[in-house]
Amino acid sequence: MKAKHHTNFLPDRVFSYFQKEWKVLLAVTISGLIYNIGLLAGPWFEGKMTGCLVDILKGADQFSDMLVLVLGYVTAIAIVQTARYIKRFYVRRFANNVNRRMKEILYASLVRKSRASLREEGEGSIMTKAILDVDDCVEGMRKFTTEIFDTGVALAAYAGMLLWYDFRLALLCMIFPPVSYMTAEKMKKMIQITGTAYKEQSGHLSTATLDRAENAVTYRVFGCEEDRRKAYEENLTAYEKSAVKANIWNSIMPPLYRIISMTGVLFILYFGQKNVLGTGWSTWTIASFTTFLACFVKLSVKSSSAAKLFNAVHKAQISWKRIKPLLTKQEEIPKSEKNVSGILENGKVEKIENVSAKHAEETLSQKELSQLEIAQSEIRYRNVKQLQVRHLNFAYPDGKQILKDISFKAEKGQMIGITGPVACGKSTLGKVFLCEYPYEGQILVDGKELQNMPQSWQTNIIGYLGHDPELFNDSVENNVLMGEQKKTEDFLKMVCMAEEVNEMDDGLQTLVGNGGVRLSGGQGKRLALARTLCHKKPVLVLDDPFSALDKSTERQIFANLKAQAKENIVLLISHRLYLFPQMNQIIWMEDGKTVVGTHEELLVKVPEYKKLFTEEGGAESEDRQK
Repeated sequence: MKAKHHTNFLPDRVFSYFQKEWKVLLAVTISGLIYNIGLLAGPWFEGKMTGCLVDILKGADQFSDMLVLVLGYVTAIAIVQTARYIKRFYVRRFANNVNRRMKEILYASLVRKSRASLREEGEGSIMTKAILDVDDCVEGMRKFTTEIFDTGVALAAYAGMLLWYDFRLALLCMIFPPVSYMTAEKMKKMIQITGTAYKEQSGHLSTATLDRAENAVTYRVFGCEEDRRKAYEENLTAYEKSAVKANIWNSIMPPLYRIISMTGVLFILYFGQKNVLGTGWSTWTIASFTTFLACFVKLSVKSSSAAKLFNAVHKAQISWKRIKPLLTKQEEIPKSEKNVSGILENGKVEKIENVSAKHAEETLSQKELSQLEIAQSEIRYRNVKQLQVRHLNFAYPDGKQILKDISFKAEKGQMIGITGPVACGKSTLGKVFLCEYPYEGQILVDGKELQNMPQSWQTNIIGYLGHDPELFNDSVENNVLMGEQKKTEDFLKMVCMAEEVNEMDDGLQTLVGNGGVRLSGGQGKRLALARTLCHKKPVLVLDDPFSALDKSTERQIFANLKAQAKENIVLLISHRLYLFPQMNQIIWMEDGKTVVGTHEELLVKVPEYKKLFTEEGGAESEDRQK
């Protein structure tokens, strides 16, 4: 059953983020209108107070008249500034919400990308996109939202007042602000070029920094440290130059825009004084002249702000183009078994495997429908009975073919050993089951093509332990459980590591370091295997899980694995063959091709297999077991 998704939010559309925050933007709109329309009160009161002062000096007005104007002016300013504060508060909330939402989607997209594709693009470039580009993009959206009111509404209000006082002089003066806009538009290309160059150099510098940090020991041991230092300095210099150029173009233009916009003051001084003298287009008082001049100065300042906004928007456009491909809808992360085998919310569904599509759509909310779909997929494939690979071919993008016409079948409860010479494609065969890259042929799970399943279904079916275990800088316990409510010791016992952890200073709370750097190679591999068993899936792909272990420990872990995997299909990749006689089937790989059979059959069919098995003392071990 497929749940219907009723949502208009599209992460790769800018408008969707504005639409999602409509409540916050409503508060921005109301406070923004009050603030910007209220700004007209300032020039009006300033003009009136100037005229009142002249009348007081002439004896026509009293001090009390000025006091009334001053109190009115202060009250108007207080209202305007309060509205300004409210508007800025909600604009910042809008920006923070968009920033958080955009980064959540971006990070979710990056987490689901394969390590190979991340390295193809470059870790430094990815970091720049995930942090700087999102920040720049959101900053452009924030400024756009701010300037709609602080510039757009205010410009319209000031222009209206100028036209009301003297439309001829107003039209003459307002020739210049559009010139500043056109200048800003013409400079768009240069700002984009320097901005793009800065982003690229920032990514290169991040990549170079990661390279120096990760490979520092290697460079030092092999005498390359000085060369890498010079190369890093070159990257740093290029970054500084690109940053300076981008900052220069962003900073020198606003003053130029303001100078252009303010040119109209010359006309006001010339024609305005004629209006005051009664020889111009209109008849003005000193108050009118002061109000008109103040309004135009404020209009010019706002005009230069609008031109400055173009720079921010252009900068945001660059960042948006870079991050847009990564802003895509993500499937909901599948829930663990503990959350999907019982009752869903509000008790509406008691046995999810028996719920009909029609009944679910009539009785469940959208959130429950999504949970139900994920839960049913997990139950459906919790007890996989058969895995069948037919004529599998695989090549990495722009690379040579690695796997050629591979076929085999595995049943529930079987352990399949995969081996072969170095660089024969064993690890690649294991990674194919992750569906990170498209393959040719078929991988059928109970008759269903794995590659065509939703990603949440694939996650429910395939458990994977890579050749290099991925451990994060957290405790032993958290590395195993990863949010599950289970007993860590049970899984550490399965990998013969419980006693070692108990002897550590902090026991289960011992921090393993990034990548497990505080553990030995064997401990890191066993800890990753414990995690895989804790989150056991119907099909387990284990790439060399027993490396760096003595044979006694390996035999014990293998026995525990066999006992735990009776309800699973296990594909065990290894170059150590003395345990292979206990496998149900063995896949011998060489030059991308395979020979499939039992241990006894491969001893006869594949001389290389027999040779490797004998060289490892496998025959003696087999005799002892007999």
